[in-house]
Amino acid sequence: MASTNAFKLRCSIPGHEMDVRGLAAAAFPEGAFVSVSRDRTGKVWVPNSSPDKGFTEMHCMSGHSNYVSCVCMIAPTDTYPQGLIATGGHDNKICVFKLDQPQPLFTLEGHKDTVCALSSGKFGTLLSGSWDTTAKVWLNEKCMMTLQGHTAAVWAVVILPEQGLMLTGSADKTIKLWKAGRCERTYTGHEGYVRGLAVISNTEFFSCSNDSSIRRWHVTGECLQVYHSHTDYIYSLAVFPNCQDFVSTGEDRTLRIWRQGECSQTIRLPALSVWCCCILPNGDIAVGASDGVIRVFTQAEDRIASVEDLQAFEEELSKATIDPKTGTLGDIKLEDLPGREHLLEPGNRDGQTRLIKDGQKAEAYQWSVSDARWVKIGDVVEGSNQQTSKSVMYEGKEYDFVFTIEVNEGGPSMKLPYNLSEDPWLTAHNFLQKNDLSPMFLDQVANFIIENTKGHVVGPAQPTVADPFTGGARYIPGSPDNMPGFGNDPFTGSGRYIPGAGLNPSAPVGVADPFTGGGAYSSAALRQIATNIYFPKTDGVTFDQANTTQIIAKMKELNEGAPQKHKLSEEILESLERLLMAVCGPNSSEAPPNLQQINLLWKASHWPEDIVFPVLDIMRLAVRHPQVNESLCGEAEGVQLCNHLLSLMRPEGRPANQMLALRTLCNCFSGRHGRALLMAQRETVLSRAADLATVNNKNIHIALATLVLNYAGCLHSQPDLEAKAQCLSVASRALETVQDKEAVFRLLVSLGTTVASDQTAQDLARSLGVNSQISKYSSVSDPSKLAECCQLVLKELQ
Repeated sequence: MASTNAFKLRCSIPGHEMDVRGLAAAAFPEGAFVSVSRDRTGKVWVPNSSPDKGFTEMHCMSGHSNYVSCVCMIAPTDTYPQGLIATGGHDNKICVFKLDQPQPLFTLEGHKDTVCALSSGKFGTLLSGSWDTTAKVWLNEKCMMTLQGHTAAVWAVVILPEQGLMLTGSADKTIKLWKAGRCERTYTGHEGYVRGLAVISNTEFFSCSNDSSIRRWHVTGECLQVYHSHTDYIYSLAVFPNCQDFVSTGEDRTLRIWRQGECSQTIRLPALSVWCCCILPNGDIAVGASDGVIRVFTQAEDRIASVEDLQAFEEELSKATIDPKTGTLGDIKLEDLPGREHLLEPGNRDGQTRLIKDGQKAEAYQWSVSDARWVKIGDVVEGSNQQTSKSVMYEGKEYDFVFTIEVNEGGPSMKLPYNLSEDPWLTAHNFLQKNDLSPMFLDQVANFIIENTKGHVVGPAQPTVADPFTGGARYIPGSPDNMPGFGNDPFTGSGRYIPGAGLNPSAPVGVADPFTGGGAYSSAALRQIATNIYFPKTDGVTFDQANTTQIIAKMKELNEGAPQKHKLSEEILESLERLLMAVCGPNSSEAPPNLQQINLLWKASHWPEDIVFPVLDIMRLAVRHPQVNESLCGEAEGVQLCNHLLSLMRPEGRPANQMLALRTLCNCFSGRHGRALLMAQRETVLSRAADLATVNNKNIHIALATLVLNYAGCLHSQPDLEAKAQCLSVASRALETVQDKEAVFRLLVSLGTTVASDQTAQDLARSLGVNSQISKYSSVSDPSKLAECCQLVLKELQ
């Protein structure tokens, strides 16, 4: 079969609605491969005989409740002669499929956070890596061992051909070699997260990293070679059958082919991130990217795409936009760039980038050795194309801005008119529809509008802003909350008692400008002076409202109907009432809580689950008191308290108990002993709490968000990446289902608190896709604090 020296496009497969995060060549059918995506699906693709030399979807696999992040093939066995497909996802699960069935054959559970890497070995062995900092070895549907030793997420795993040898790569920048479950060696050298591993032979392997380098290692620990060519994070590697040449993909939007230790070809793609790659049995290369498209490249002349398809791909690439602030182009001064004549000079190497000036814009070109010409890879676009005059005429109308937009597909540059009074998301939507562009660009266009109109105010000052948590002038833990418009808190608010009813903040009332002492201030003015009133928030947020009369009345009412063996005596009820009065209000005439009262509270908290909620409410209020906090959260008793509250938080439990258990945990943060207890039990507490995001109850969601926020506050000044990763993961997972605006706001503050002033946490949040996940809240008008906080978080993640 005739072969060209360079790889060229074979076909483009718009197979997924979101980022393609993993690819794997399948053993059956011949030439097939599997893709997985953030759209929660996996798909099996088989080559077709059509003139476009493309692939057909054989079937779609579903089984994950969140993003699917990795995939691998399990080799054929007598039981499964076609092999199996294993996928890992953000729901902490591994799903295993047969190639001809859309539903999982079985599911593996055990990881406590996202499963982000998979590798299969002999005899059906499966190795998984997770953000929970562990790797697990699975066999026959059971976890055989857990590999513990990394101090951060395990992003990459691979099983070496030598039986029993396994490799893990981590965000702690190290690689570890394991044998029989024990760490035999740790490899150091990378200066960033280790993102990918690939086997060369029994004794050698490749690794790639966020430090934009690839390393070749011997299992003895020696680094044999370091490869440099990428200009940003490198996400994946795949080795050709000759066990020498390989390919890599990364955040610099490229697929790079390496031969004899040198980067011989660079293929740039019209997508922001090129997440994954695999080599098919015929030597073709499949790559998956952030635009949801799988692209296959080939050297075989009879499989190369038609001239029309090649031209369409090059045209799509030429329409891409390149922001010099996010790349490696440095500071661009248009007047200093050479003209188009600069392209008459040949390049020095494949993939070399050259900038030229074409009129009033800068264009980027890349040298193609195989074509011996410069190929346009996009326009260099930043804020300089923004019209900033007071009003701009466009099509006979006045606008605050008229932007020139370059998108990744179709047509010449387009004009986007925008007034500050408009919703940027609606404007982006209308722009895409008018120009017949894909909806996938909605986030990109809307965020472009938001970013380039920051600090500009329309008309009179906006309604005033209140404290982000309470709606008052400032947040004061322990203050009563009697603001009009707030819903009734269970047990403590006015009106009848309604289990599960909770805070429902209305629009905040006006306050004076906290910085100047003047009148009402606008959100735009707040951004203009670059002051952030939302995060980092390091003081704990507690649930303090208390209607003691209703709590006691409900407890006595339930006690009347309780089974005889659970009835509380009048003396116990009076003791609990005195305890409640002692912990509610600084001016209480009651004596401080004593040990006997605290012990009675603990005993009463084990009432039957259908009547225990008023006792839990007393406990919620009591744990704020220093003596109660010390007694219930101390070293000996604390674990028992934690376990009891977690048992009430079972997903199948009663919503009122789930909510009050969460609120009690939140209030435990108000004391030194409670904070120490919850930090020690963080992994278990957050894992159980995260499961409640799927419960359809806004009060539970607000309590969950507050718990995550309190953890984020405690972790803000600590270099504990594992703990911050869990906070980010739980917040990200909660945002998938939580709808209540107050809960969303508190999750946003927890994200901001976690990433503030922590570059590593910011990198992790970006890799989680937090930016695209929260961007929809940046234009919410009511309450305004939601959009303001969201925009500040997005600014941290730029």
